[in-house]
Amino acid sequence: MRRSFFSLLLVAAPALADEGMWLFSAVPTEAIRSAHGFAPDARWIERLRMASVRFNSGGSGSFVGPDGLVITNHHVGADCIQKLSAPGKDYLRDGFYAPTRDQELRCPDLEINLLYSTDDVTAQVNERVKPAMKEAVVNREQKAAMARIEKDCTEKTGLRCDVVTLYQGMLFHVYRYRKMTDVRLVFAPEMDIAFFGGDPDNFTYPRFDLDIAFFHVYQDGKPARLDHWLPVHQAGPAPGDLVFVAGNPGTTGRLLTMAQLELLRDTAYPFQLGELRASLDAIRAFAARDAESERIARDKIFGLENAIKAITGFLGGLQDTDLMRRKQAQELTLRSRVAVDEKLRKEVADPWGALAKAQESYASFYVRHALLEGGRGLDSDLFAKARTHVRLAAESKVPNDKRLREYRESNLESLKLGLYSEAPIYPTFERARLAHSLSRMRQVLGDRDKLVKEMLAGRTPEDAARQYVTGSRLGDPAFRRSLANPEKSDDAMIRLARLLDPEARRLRKRFEDQVEGVERVEGAKIARVRFRLDGTSGYPDATFTLRLAWGPVVGFRDQGQEIAPFTTFAGLYQRATGKHPYRVPQRWVDKRAATRPDVKLNFVSTADIHGGNSGSPVVDRAGRFVGIIFDSNIHGLPNRFVYSDTRARAVAVHAEAILQSLRKVYGAQPLADEIDKAAK
Repeated sequence: MRRSFFSLLLVAAPALADEGMWLFSAVPTEAIRSAHGFAPDARWIERLRMASVRFNSGGSGSFVGPDGLVITNHHVGADCIQKLSAPGKDYLRDGFYAPTRDQELRCPDLEINLLYSTDDVTAQVNERVKPAMKEAVVNREQKAAMARIEKDCTEKTGLRCDVVTLYQGMLFHVYRYRKMTDVRLVFAPEMDIAFFGGDPDNFTYPRFDLDIAFFHVYQDGKPARLDHWLPVHQAGPAPGDLVFVAGNPGTTGRLLTMAQLELLRDTAYPFQLGELRASLDAIRAFAARDAESERIARDKIFGLENAIKAITGFLGGLQDTDLMRRKQAQELTLRSRVAVDEKLRKEVADPWGALAKAQESYASFYVRHALLEGGRGLDSDLFAKARTHVRLAAESKVPNDKRLREYRESNLESLKLGLYSEAPIYPTFERARLAHSLSRMRQVLGDRDKLVKEMLAGRTPEDAARQYVTGSRLGDPAFRRSLANPEKSDDAMIRLARLLDPEARRLRKRFEDQVEGVERVEGAKIARVRFRLDGTSGYPDATFTLRLAWGPVVGFRDQGQEIAPFTTFAGLYQRATGKHPYRVPQRWVDKRAATRPDVKLNFVSTADIHGGNSGSPVVDRAGRFVGIIFDSNIHGLPNRFVYSDTRARAVAVHAEAILQSLRKVYGAQPLADEIDKAAK
């Protein structure tokens, strides 16, 4: 374990003033008022909630106009942008702009969710749970209840309904979403300016990125009409101004036990990094073949580089001696308080011990579970669709409340959106990825592994991959839609999915019974202990659902230097070298004289963010859009486990840079006019 930059900065207080990713139904307004002299009222919170959206490709966004205009990050929209690209039309590299609505391009499988309402359904989820039940049985009963609640909710409302687990299983809330799938690309800048600085500058600050993309949402073929959107305030925030962030942060681990953190540190993260690095090497080798291969692989490479850097930061936090000592001290304090409370001790027994045993069990099969069931084994779009077909057919024969979670009735429409997508699948890329995956599976699981031998059937990984890909018709959307009986299909990729499915299901059941069920039941006990002893003022770990965070716009001190909160166009041009990754697009070179050097480009705040917050709107006290989150700095990565505002910062694109770029660099006057009109 090593000592890191933030280890001596942890404070003894249970929470810093601006810590927390808060449920919109439980915003601590008085705490905000006490710290900042201002608190949003119910109407302010409602407007922000109804203007904020979730991109199911893995990020957040917001409406900035009444006619369905949505802004998110370029890297959140990149999946759609890549799928819309083709040979000779490299929108990811060259950018895209539709001056009129008839020139917009519809994303083939993008779903955006707008949160309408939430309700506590804990009692319904636990209705059939009995005190003497084993954790595995409790887990199954709760999942069955969740499926029933979701199905009933969707049938009654016509909305997407998801039951979300909060506080490690202590509470369950149903989230009702308006689902939008007619989403059309309006504008995306070139990759060189959206991701200026590339991987070397990723998770750093200062930054100089225009990481934005605009889409229009349609309803029944017409522009969606909205009651709530965020007016864009070009002037943006000043140093020290309080800003708020509304978005959908990905999974955090601040409430995990020491045993759970140690599993991540010693088993999960090292394995994941090894797989990601090996995959990145293989994909880079494919991209080096020619220009078209580089175009096909570009978004995949970005995703892998981003994941490697993020997980490296998470692992670094858990390898920090003082951070882990702090977490251990907090856990021991809580356990000692339980030990001296006879009533509480009898009620919860030893949940920490139970969780430690579950993690020990999981460590014994983590790798195999991750490869065969967790999605890390076979990196192939064709295989993913084959597996979905095989499981969809099987799960459709099972009662809704007994199905695998992703195949429940309320989720089938979203599932099929991806399954039947018209997005292109590239055979050469499939072969390269699958060959690497098979080779890696053989290396990790061993030559003698039964499944490895059956998958390869005496062939090299390259030959097996070629035969699986060429022997499959799943690249054809029409074939996928017509595939009624995958259990009888002789499609090569379907046969591969059928081969792996029994073992994958066995591992999933083992995980759900021995690990997930214990984590849910025992984790809920620890949450109840916290509530009983410390009150209900805490926030739950993030779950890729809508949360509110806030903090002032302030710089930080790093390695003896004061880092200012803002960067400018002038700094961008000074940073540019003309070579990747510090190359600005030719358009920016040509239009330099038309831009003001003092235009603010990026800025930082202490807002508590993570993962899926990419694309989150940053708003001021008046509820105006002043920027868009696109990253955190490297000091913010350990915030997955412990929040610090000493050097950790949320990084955003400034509203002034967005409007100035549209008008002065891209000549996108109609889009800029639409934004300005909506702000009046």
